[in-house]
Amino acid sequence: MLKILLVEDDKTIVANLTEYLNGAGYIVRSVSGQAAAMAVLAEEKADLVLLDVSLAEGNGFSACRAIKSEFDLPVIFLTASGDEYSTVTGFDLGADDYIPKPFRPRELLSRIKNVLRLTGSTGKTVKLGDVVVDTEKGTAVKNNRDLFLSALEYRLLLFFINNRGIVLTRERLLDAIWDVAGEYVNDNTLTVYIKRLREKIEDDSTDPKIILTVRGTGYKVDA
Repeated sequence: MLKILLVEDDKTIVANLTEYLNGAGYIVRSVSGQAAAMAVLAEEKADLVLLDVSLAEGNGFSACRAIKSEFDLPVIFLTASGDEYSTVTGFDLGADDYIPKPFRPRELLSRIKNVLRLTGSTGKTVKLGDVVVDTEKGTAVKNNRDLFLSALEYRLLLFFINNRGIVLTRERLLDAIWDVAGEYVNDNTLTVYIKRLREKIEDDSTDPKIILTVRGTGYKVDA
């Protein structure tokens, strides 16, 4: 799966963006400053960097210059400053896109996909048991058969994939898929969608081997 490095020192933005991008099928690693970003990139591969212009530690423009110079990764600036100077400076330093705060999550997601496409970073497939998910095309296939997941089922499946091996409470699952595609989600609705997803991805939904129930807690995926 594609990995995004989020360089942002606002903890609320980090939490919200991480949750949203995880649900969209991306792995997110976050740091709060330039030095930490360079250290992470030296150790881990990333496919794209979301970079705040105004950092408590370091400077977004200098961070962009360093990232482009050492790692040649696509960079999207996040900024509360919409003035022409900041925009032009960012592009002059090699930024691939620029989005002002407050931004709409779906617009940011579209810009991320567009930058990845233009820079040649294509989506990868990931397997969950014998289910193959293509995060670029937004499809899930089992035994060469398209599963035709709804938007909410697909988001739920991606959230399980991104949290493989972790016990997820019902509350956390509700937070992750809340109001996606304009659908109201409550506890009963979650039960229905878990059931539907199991019917599509399990060999036997009455004896699930992929989405496991952890009694009294929630669910876990180990496949």
